Order: sequence, then C-alpha cells, then structure tokens
Amino acid sequence: MEKKEDPKCSSAQVEDNSPKDEFQELLQTLEQRVNWDGSPLVKYCGFWLQVNHFRPIIAAQKHFKAKDTDLILSTMPKSGTTWLKALTFSIANRNVFPIDQSPLLTSNPHMLVPYLELNIYWEQDNPDLEHIPSPRIFSTHMQFDLLPDSICESNCKIIYICRNPLDQFVSLTHFLSQNHFGKDADPAAMDEPFDMYCQGIDSFGPFWDHILGYWNAHLENPGKVLFLKYEDLKEDITSQVKKIAEFMGFPFSPEEEEQGLIDQISGLCSFESLSNLAVNKTGKIGGRMKSSSFFRKASWRLDKLSDSCHG
Repeated sequence: MEKKEDPKCSSAQVEDNSPKDEFQELLQTLEQRVNWDGSPLVKYCGFWLQVNHFRPIIAAQKHFKAKDTDLILSTMPKSGTTWLKALTFSIANRNVFPIDQSPLLTSNPHMLVPYLELNIYWEQDNPDLEHIPSPRIFSTHMQFDLLPDSICESNCKIIYICRNPLDQFVSLTHFLSQNHFGKDADPAAMDEPFDMYCQGIDSFGPFWDHILGYWNAHLENPGKVLFLKYEDLKEDITSQVKKIAEFMGFPFSPEEEEQGLIDQISGLCSFESLSNLAVNKTGKIGGRMKSSSFFRKASWRLDKLSDSCHG
C-alpha cells in the first residue's frame, strides 16, 4: 500500500541526527497560522498541525518501526478515539484480564493505548519500544500520508473511525476550550472556529482530506485498513465489536458469544460506564488534558450554526 507522494513534503525533511536548530529552520519555511483558540498551526504536506505536534510527528516518521502484529488506531480528534481505544484494548486483552479486573476500571483509555505523536515521541525522538508486548496498540491523529513508512510497508493493521463533521467540530471546540491549549475561548462563540474549520484550517485538517486518505487506503486494501463510522457504533455496537475483533485477528468464539462477552465488553466501554469511573472524572492525561474532557455528554444545540449550514 503506497502513500501519495508530495514533492513539497519530501523536500521538507529533517535529516537524522540534525540539531534542533535545523528543525526550527524547517519550521520557518512553512506556512503558519494561529488557530481560533490561540494555538499556533503549521501547514505541512497540505495538512494543518499544531506546531507542538510537528516535531513528534517528524520523529515518528523517522524512527517508528512497525511490527506485523501492531494495530494502529487513527482518527480525527474527537471522532470516537477514546471509545475505540477502550474497545480494542478490551478485545485484545480479554483472555488476560477478566471484565471485573480490567485496567480500564483504574486507567483512562488514553493511558492504555498511547498516541505516537502525543505520548511516545513527545519527549523522546527515538524511544525504545521493544519492551512493549505484542500485540502493540498505538493511536494517532496523523493523516494517512503522514504515517511512518513502516506502518504502510508492514503487515500491521489500521483501524480508522470517522464521525459526522458537525458533531466532531462541536465536540472538538468544547474540548479545546476546556483544556486551554492557547488562549481562553468561549465555546459558544462559534463563528470564527466554524469559518476556519470550513476552510480546512484546523488541527489535523482539512477534515475531508483526512477521511479520504484512509477511505482510499481502505478501498485499496480492506484487509489492511478497516474503516468505521462513529454513528454505526452507536446504532449497532454488537455487530461493530464483532467486526473489529475479526479484523484484529481475535474473533469471538461461539462460546464467548453465548457467555455474553461481547455485551460485557460493550457495556464496560460504554460512555455511561467509563464516564462514571473516578479515574475519568479527575486529573489530567500527560499533565495537559483534563481526563473529564474526554467524556462530555453532547447537549449543545446547533442553532447558532443554522444560518451557516444552510447558507
């Protein structure tokens, strides 16, 4: 499976062992903007990234060595990432941890399934990952064309989940406002964020380009990339969990289905279950993101956007 070649992208590379000032020189050659919440963005290979995500992404591209048994979870922010992490972790480890002893009861899903760019390569350019037992499950918000080459060249699998763009936008806006990555911002003041979002100027945007990259990869090799919809998980979680397990190579046996294991995993990973756990009500993930901000019950009405949506 090949990624799209972009001459602008290939020319803007930092050589191995380059000093940090070379990275800063590269950064200065790229288009930059300020997001509506005050966080700086940089345009790289046609996509917008938060500036503080840029170096970890470059490091992951250079140093991450995928194994054939790896599973990569990819999403746009606020598209069902937390839910997908909980489900895949539970499926892969169901013979290791009984449901009533699951690490999800005491650890946020983001601590159990780390991001490549937001966790693993955040502080170290080339961390040692060999100690992690298989199957290794990693997460990323990277666009398909920005994934490390080893992911596409190996036999590891990718699960991608997308969400209705308006729901994703509203959820992301609230998330950014709660965590104050830039300036304090009012999540009800939607005009500027929505205009920038529609222009594709958004962290890991443009939205449609992100989705199309993985959709096309799925069409090219459905055994490599599983394409899911957040709304399908909400509508029929049982069949979606079975599909995910089969794709991962951990299908449920008839005995497990009869025992109700699918329902038990689905219940454990549900919003109602995870949001009520003490570990998800307080504290921060990585010292930066409020644990509770990953479990916001949708209640905000979209009346303020009605003119824009129909205009």
